Amino acid sequence: MSLVVRPSAAADLDEAFLWDEGQRAGLGHEFLDAVQQVFEGLVENPQLHRVVHRDTRHALVRRFPYGVFYRIIGDNTVVIGCLHGSRNPRRWKGRR
Repeated sequence: MSLVVRPSAAADLDEAFLWDEGQRAGLGHEFLDAVQQVFEGLVENPQLHRVVHRDTRHALVRRFPYGVFYRIIGDNTVVIGCLHGSRNPRRWKGRR
C-alpha cells in the first residue's frame, strides 16, 4: 500500500499546523508527528479503522482533537481530509 495525501488534506494539515504553532512554539511540529504516526499505521493496516460514510474511514490523531479521513482505492490509501473534531462533517463528505 502507498499513501496519497490529496491537496485538500494537505491544506487541512497546513492550517492545523499554523494554528497549533501559534498557540505554542513547537506544538505544530508535535501535531505533524502525531499525524505521521497515523499515516504510518494506515500504510501498515488501512482496514483497521471503521467506515464512517460510504467508503470513507476515520482514524483519530493521538493527543489532538483531529481525525484523518481516508479511502482505500486499489493499492492506495488516499487521505481526503484531516479535520478538527468539532468541524462540520459535511466538509469532508463532498471530497473525492
